[in-house]
Amino acid sequence: MTDTPKTPLLDRISRPADMKSLSDRELTQLAGELRAETVSAVSVTGGHLGAGLGVVELTVALHAVFDTPRDKIIWDVGHQCYPHKILTERRDRIRTLRMENGLSGFTKRSESPYDPFGAAHSSTSISAALGFAVARDLGGVIPEGLGDAIAVIGDGSMSAGMAYEAMNNAGHLKKRLIVILNDNEMSIAPPVGAMSAYLSRLYAEEPFQELKSAAKGAVSLLPYPFREGAKRAKDMIKGMTVGGTLFEQLGFSYLGPIDGHDMDQLLPVLRTVKARATGPILIHVLTKKGKGYGPAEAARDKGHATAKFNVVTGEQKKAPSNAPSYTNVYSDSLVQLAAEDDKICAITAAMPDGTGLNLFMERYPSRCFDVGIAEQHGVTFSAALAAGGMKPFCTMYSTFLQRGYDQVVHDVAIQRLPVRFAIDRAGLVGADGATHAGSFDIAFLANLPGFVVMAAADEAELKHMVATAAAYNDGPIAFRFPRGEGRGVDMPERGTPLEIGKGRMIREGNRVAIVSFGTRLEEVEKAAEALAAKGITPTIADARFAKPLDRDMILMLARDHEALITVEEGAIGGFGSHVAQLLAEEGIFDTGLKFRSMVLPDIFIDQASPEGMYAVAAMNAEHIEAKVLSTLGIAKIGAQRA
Repeated sequence: MTDTPKTPLLDRISRPADMKSLSDRELTQLAGELRAETVSAVSVTGGHLGAGLGVVELTVALHAVFDTPRDKIIWDVGHQCYPHKILTERRDRIRTLRMENGLSGFTKRSESPYDPFGAAHSSTSISAALGFAVARDLGGVIPEGLGDAIAVIGDGSMSAGMAYEAMNNAGHLKKRLIVILNDNEMSIAPPVGAMSAYLSRLYAEEPFQELKSAAKGAVSLLPYPFREGAKRAKDMIKGMTVGGTLFEQLGFSYLGPIDGHDMDQLLPVLRTVKARATGPILIHVLTKKGKGYGPAEAARDKGHATAKFNVVTGEQKKAPSNAPSYTNVYSDSLVQLAAEDDKICAITAAMPDGTGLNLFMERYPSRCFDVGIAEQHGVTFSAALAAGGMKPFCTMYSTFLQRGYDQVVHDVAIQRLPVRFAIDRAGLVGADGATHAGSFDIAFLANLPGFVVMAAADEAELKHMVATAAAYNDGPIAFRFPRGEGRGVDMPERGTPLEIGKGRMIREGNRVAIVSFGTRLEEVEKAAEALAAKGITPTIADARFAKPLDRDMILMLARDHEALITVEEGAIGGFGSHVAQLLAEEGIFDTGLKFRSMVLPDIFIDQASPEGMYAVAAMNAEHIEAKVLSTLGIAKIGAQRA
């Protein structure tokens, strides 16, 4: 396999309509070329490789059989959508995946009519497909038209309750709806729970992978010659564990499992379903993540997320690390504390590797819980662990914690339970874009009574905050930290619990005080150096806490300075808003203080490098410098900086 694969058949395909004249044999060839092109593209951009390789044949078959964009294919999460994008008028831009001004790494409505519904969080596809089906039957009108609705959902995503809520509703409504369960035995982490065990029992049932017996759950849908054989197959397995039972109880006809890499199985089944389905139907397709590319198949995560890589060897081109990542600092700190305190336990929602808990899981398996893609359950489970005398660290990305917010309010905050929330991927995260940005947790946690909310300015501070959370038992406490490497500061041997609600002074200055909350502190210090060259010496403080605020420090800074500026990696309504509320209530604005709050702008910022995204947000050092100058009413000095 080379960097520029030969793709004579794919070169003739710019849109799905071009596939309609291809024979089944040519469609099989097309799948091979599409796989090679996907590997080549991701080697240039990095991204989610394994999921897309696992659905190459399925992608070709769906677009060959159905009539997109009139028929709606909804890819759950969207990790697997790169082959789909290549076939849907975007091949010329596929090597811009996840780059600034390039293609999104997920489906995105504004990008193409072939992406009918945006995604990036899991388990939403069946709900969306049902919505399209109902809109179709109610006479909804959109430019592309409304035809069939097909949800493609992975076995990992089926661990979330939302998928079952949607299936239950779909079974009740009895609308024509197609759900394809892409069962690759491998979500990001090994699938957990009863659903995984249920599906695993089907793998040994080799006869089910024959077309006739694959259709055992919906015999009437089959062309007549197949019906009798399928009926016999169904009769033979009476009393056995039948794959379709669960789904049929929810009101779905069940087909499968079938081999998702065999076009001779995929195409006839999809054509039969398209021709004859009347109500909701589930097609159970077995695939292999990373299929067809050796390095991905051999990788522990099957090539889930990769940097740029060498196509021939699969070797990833990662820059050498100069400092530990924040995630690793959190992981190491928690393992260190857990060795001394057997009440400490950890909870994650299908992200043990991403959150660094894989090390904790290896060391203390009985105290580490991967609840699957089920953040709501994970939060309430953590709450009850706390009520039961344990010290749970509920460890989730900021963007995923949003999915459990009702439980954060009702099950944790109202009951004042000491759940420790470790919030990874705080702030802007780069190539995954707006869907994965950690923009809102400061605001949605700091407005809850009794919550302690911290943000680490560097990796040493994070170590102290892990220790602070472990030692705190008076209610819920959260600490946030970004993706990527730390600053390379000296690390303490062990974390020391911080005094709750107390910030720290970084340097004394005059005229303007800058109070930073989180890792923008490094940019604040760079801005201060540039300002010093202009004769301005800001005072700098690290708030550490958005709640409770360090009232004494903030009021002192407000009294002693002409201007006060807050800086945070979060949306409007967070730390700066709490500071403004304090200053207003204390009458500080009545005396003429100049106050500004630098927050993420009121927009969703598209993918780019983190530095590029913060440039859009106007929160890099040069923007902080400019804010100080404008607040003090000082005209720009010298040439405007880029």
